[in-house]
Amino acid sequence: MKTREDAEAASAKLNADLALRFGEDFPPVSVDRGVETLAGIAGRGSVRSFSEKPVDPDLVNLLLGVAFSSPTKSDLQQRDAIIVDDPELRFQLHDIIRHRWLDTTPTLLVICGNNRRQRQLHAWRNKTFANDHLDAFFNATVDAAILLATLVVAAEAVGLGACPLSQIRNDAARAARILGLPDHVFPVAALALGWPAEAPAVTPRLPLALTVHKNQFDDDKTRALVEAYDRRRADIQPYARQRDTAEHGTVDDYGWSEEKARHYAKPERADFGQFVRDKGFKLT
Repeated sequence: MKTREDAEAASAKLNADLALRFGEDFPPVSVDRGVETLAGIAGRGSVRSFSEKPVDPDLVNLLLGVAFSSPTKSDLQQRDAIIVDDPELRFQLHDIIRHRWLDTTPTLLVICGNNRRQRQLHAWRNKTFANDHLDAFFNATVDAAILLATLVVAAEAVGLGACPLSQIRNDAARAARILGLPDHVFPVAALALGWPAEAPAVTPRLPLALTVHKNQFDDDKTRALVEAYDRRRADIQPYARQRDTAEHGTVDDYGWSEEKARHYAKPERADFGQFVRDKGFKLT
């Protein structure tokens, strides 16, 4: 049973991690339950270094049960997870994702959007599939994203480390062939799971003054807030190196905005739209 001291420690950690994340103190709030969960989420970080300790498959199954309990659009349940433990298949997927640390990751899953099952229902029940447009793809994508986020929270709640990997979409068609994905089923992200070899860092986030709006969207102060965030993040967690210096050179004030501008200055996954169309989706 949690003691008052445990709750107070969790509350203190929650407030400290939020202050580090966003660069501001949050007003005190009286919370009767769940402080430990909130503190775990506020202090989380992606893990890319795992111990050799294996992850019990029964634990993975339990976490998946918890994750699949998450919300789903209109109860359509358009998301699947694939546990990849075949060494040859993992080798092929690693060749797409291309992270060396992935070779020592105990557990690898791929989270997929699945609009196929809904279409099967229509065929079995002799009903017209009347929503064959962009929303069919979008709904399955959001369902898969909710599953992914919930699985990360569930895994970290029991002490596992997690790292979502969008790089599986760098060659989505090849990943689909490796995993045997039929039409209307597509990879959203891979997920590495394992017991952390070291505690992850808390990465500062954009201030809530920029990302939380009231009643209507407002970005009048975006540049000033981003520049302030650049400075705060550079003080706490500076980038170890500058991206693509041969093309962009080096700058003294290298921060998040420069890093992300350079990141997306190169084409990335330009063929993904065609892959989705090839999977049978009409993106209109």
